[in-house]
Amino acid sequence: MTKPLALIIEDNATLSQIFSLTLQANFEVEAITDGKSALLRLSEITPDLVILDLHLPNVSGRELLDYIRAEKRMKKTRVILATADERQSESLQEIADIVLLKPISPVQLRELALRFKDNPRKVGTG
Repeated sequence: MTKPLALIIEDNATLSQIFSLTLQANFEVEAITDGKSALLRLSEITPDLVILDLHLPNVSGRELLDYIRAEKRMKKTRVILATADERQSESLQEIADIVLLKPISPVQLRELALRFKDNPRKVGTG
C-alpha cells in the first residue's frame, strides 16, 4: 500500500525540513519553498495533506489555499495552515482544516496529520 502524499509549502528551510522529518514515516513527503513553484506543482498532483505557510514568496499562501479549495480534484485534500500571523489565521479558520500558530510542535503536527490520514475527508463535506 502506498503512503498518502503530504505537500509541505514553507519558505523557511529549517521549518520545512522539520515538518518533512516529522511526517516522513507515515506520508510520502514533498517540500516546496515558494508559492509560484507550489502553484505549478499543485496543478500536477493531488496531495492528501498540505502543510501551508501563509507568507510565501511569489504567490501567497492565501492564494494557494483558495486554489486548493476551488479545485474539485482536491476536494479531499486536507490543509493545515502553519503561520505566525494570528490575525490573518483567524480569518482563514473556516477555509483551512486546521490553523496552527508558529512555533509548531512536531509532535502536535504528526498527531494531527495522522488523524487526517486515518480519517480522510469525505467527498461533499468540509
